[in-house]
Amino acid sequence: MVTIDETAPVVVRLSTAIAAPLATVWDLHTDIAAWPAWNPEVDRAVPDGPLTPGSSFRWRTHGLDIVSTVHELVAGERIVWGGPAAGITGLHVWTFERGDGGVTVRTEESWSGAPVEAAADDLRKALHDSLEKWLAHLKSSAEQRA
Repeated sequence: MVTIDETAPVVVRLSTAIAAPLATVWDLHTDIAAWPAWNPEVDRAVPDGPLTPGSSFRWRTHGLDIVSTVHELVAGERIVWGGPAAGITGLHVWTFERGDGGVTVRTEESWSGAPVEAAADDLRKALHDSLEKWLAHLKSSAEQRA
């Protein structure tokens, strides 16, 4: 099982409960090309093919052009992706757990690299705020569709 880099200068973990069926949340989150439709933080997202381990997708968020590679995919349960952007190496784990009345989505991400070492506190806050918004948009969109 792929995990984040626990030794990275920046590690952020967040979660949210979403009152929607697991299939709705999972499908929304893993339809990469549709991210900009529900997440205004993402300017564009283009998968290079089907979402499978080893596949990549290109996306733009917060002024960064990112190429992420899928490291692990367990349908309906877990997706892990990562890659470099502007000298930062990110590794992102998402887990989805069915519960009473919906789904708990957990996200954890690590950032390492020279830019992170130079400004860890500022980048930790930026990542935290970005993931918080992502979860809020995912929650809102999934609950509206449910």
